Amino acid sequence: EGVRLEPVLAKGRVSLPSDKAFGNYETALSHLRAPPLPVDTELFWNQGFFDAQLEYPIRSDQSSFSLEIRITPGLAERIQSFVEFLPPDGSTRAYRLSGDSGLVHLDPRWHQAALSFLAAGFFHILEGFDHLLFLFCLVIPFRRLRPLILVVTAFTVAHSVTLLGAAYDFSPSGVWFPPLIEFLIAGSIFYMALENVIKVNLRWRWPIVFIFGLVHGFGFSFALRETMQFAGPHLLLSLVSFNVGVELGQLLVLLFLLPTLAMLFKKIINEWLGILILSLIVAHTSWHWMVERGETLLQVDWSMASSGNSLEVARLILIAGFSVASVWFLVMHKKPNNERVSTQATHDKPIDTE
Repeated sequence: EGVRLEPVLAKGRVSLPSDKAFGNYETALSHLRAPPLPVDTELFWNQGFFDAQLEYPIRSDQSSFSLEIRITPGLAERIQSFVEFLPPDGSTRAYRLSGDSGLVHLDPRWHQAALSFLAAGFFHILEGFDHLLFLFCLVIPFRRLRPLILVVTAFTVAHSVTLLGAAYDFSPSGVWFPPLIEFLIAGSIFYMALENVIKVNLRWRWPIVFIFGLVHGFGFSFALRETMQFAGPHLLLSLVSFNVGVELGQLLVLLFLLPTLAMLFKKIINEWLGILILSLIVAHTSWHWMVERGETLLQVDWSMASSGNSLEVARLILIAGFSVASVWFLVMHKKPNNERVSTQATHDKPIDTE
C-alpha cells in the first residue's frame, strides 16, 4: 500500500550454475533449506550463484504490493530479474524485468494499469520512426482537415483491430511473422510515398490506408508483448488504454505537422514541388528499409517455424498484400470509360466528348 518494506535475510547459500531449483517457489525454498555445498567444491569466482531468501513483514496478504529493482550502474544492462507473484487467490503472475525496473505494481488496480498503458502507447508512437513516417506520408498532400480525418480514422480502426486480435493470440506465432510484418510496414511507407508523387485521387485513399493499418497493428502488438505482463487482470482495459495513448500521440504529431507543412508550402517552397521532394525522400528511406528487412526475412530459418505450413502462409500473406496494393494502384490511375469531359463549342452548341 505504498509503504516501503524492509527485508530480513532468512537464508543464503552458494549454488552451482547447473542447479535448477529455482524453477518454482517450492523447489527454491527446499533448496535454500538443504545443506550447503561441500567445502571442497571447486567453484570459479564468476561461475556461481548466491541464492537468498528474503522475508518481508506485511500487514495483510490482501494489500496492494509493488516492486522496484535498483541495480548498481554498469550492471543494470546485463541483469534480468524473473519475478513470480503468488497472491492468496492461488493465481500466479510472472514478470520479466530488465535492469532498473522502475515501480512495478504486482497486482495493479484498474486505474494503475490504464495510466501505465496509456503512457506506453503515447511514447511508443513518438519513438516509432516507421509509424511516424507513414503518418507523415498521409499528411503531406492534405490541406483540409475533413478528408484527413477520414484517412486517419481508417488507419486507427484498422490497427486497433489487429492489435486486439494479436493480444488475444489470433495472429500467427511463427518466427517468420515479425520480420514479414516489418518488411510490409516499410513497403506501406514506400507505396504511400509513390502515391504522393503520382498524385492519385485522395478521396479514395482511406481503403488502402485501412489495409496498411492492419499491418501496422501487428507492429504495435510486437512492442506491446513485453508490456502485457503489467496488465494484471485488466487485459482489455490495458489494450484500450494503449490504443488511446497511440491516438493521443498521433494527434500531437498531426497538430505539429499540419501547420508546419502549411507554412512551408506557403512561405518557402511551391506546394507541388515540396510534396514531390518530401515524398521522394521518404520513398528513398523506406526503400532501403525494404531491402534491409527483406534480407532479414530471407534469412529466417523456416524449419524452426511453429507451423508446418508457415512458409506457404508467409508467401500467401506477402502475395495478397502486394496484390491488393497493385490492384488499388491500377484502379486509381484508370479513367472510367463513362467519364464525360465538356469542351467549348466552336460555333453553335456545346459538344460532349467521351
